Formats: sequence, C-alpha cells, structure tokens
Amino acid sequence: MPIDSRPHRRSLLATGVTGAAALLLAGCSGGGPEAAERELLTRAERLRRDAARRSAELLGRYDRTLAAHPSLAGRLEPLRADVARHVKAFGGTARKDVPGSPSPSAGPSAPAVPADGGRALTALVDAERARADALLRSLEGAPPELARLLASVAAAGAAHAYLLTDGGGR
Repeated sequence: MPIDSRPHRRSLLATGVTGAAALLLAGCSGGGPEAAERELLTRAERLRRDAARRSAELLGRYDRTLAAHPSLAGRLEPLRADVARHVKAFGGTARKDVPGSPSPSAGPSAPAVPADGGRALTALVDAERARADALLRSLEGAPPELARLLASVAAAGAAHAYLLTDGGGR
C-alpha cells in the first residue's frame, strides 16, 4: 500500500495547537520569561517614579502651606513628616522647600496656597485624596511588594485627609 505523503488533519491540528501555544508564550512576552520580567520591572519603576513624584508634589504643598500659615505647624508637621517618608519609600528625595527658593515640588504649575487657613486645609485634604486615589488606581499590575506599599501609602493619605477635616478634631 502506498504511503500518503500529504499531511493529515490530526497532524495539522496538533502542529497548529502546539505552534500557537509556542507563539503565545514567546510572542506575548516579547521573548520569554526574561522579557516578561524586564517588562514588569520597567512597569514597577514607572509606578515608583510616579508615586515618588506625586508624593514630592504633596510634600511641596505641605511646605508652602506651612510657610503661608505657620500657626498650622502643630497640626501639619507630623503629616508632612509622613509624606516625606513616603517620598523616600518610593525612591524619591525629600527636601524641605525654603520660601523664596526654587524647588522641584514648587514649579510654575504649583497651586497657590489659599490665604484663609481653613481653605488651605481643605486644599491639603483634596491633594491627599487625589494622591491616594491615584495610588489606588496604580495598584493594577503592580508587583506584590510595590502593591502593598502603594496601598499602604494610599491608606495613610486617606487617614491624613480625615485628620485634616473636622473628623480629625479640628
């Protein structure tokens, strides 16, 4: 009996399935597990950098508020110290803004501090909540260790917002 050299349906299906699986494994990650790990590290670095930037901006807001309203120092200094630790935890650098000196956290787009102390506190509450919301949104796809840090700092921001409102004993 002559041997049929044409490919059979089963062999085509088997080749197609294993070939597709190989393409998915190699193609989706851009070159295997090493590329997937590099991509995850790159994403983690972007998330850390963004979280450090947001925290540094909030730190600058605290500094500008303290400069404009020194009478709020007793209330704001402990929260500001927490935010400075958050900047460092994300790999950023925290430095106290000196009134009148240029600062990376007080650029031309930095919001002005309201002249009224109550409104200045409300602005800080809004800034704390905005940072906490942004950190929570960045949790998706973050590596576990970074996700825990992002969630922890977001929770601290929510606590700060509470402490800055009437619920915090104002």
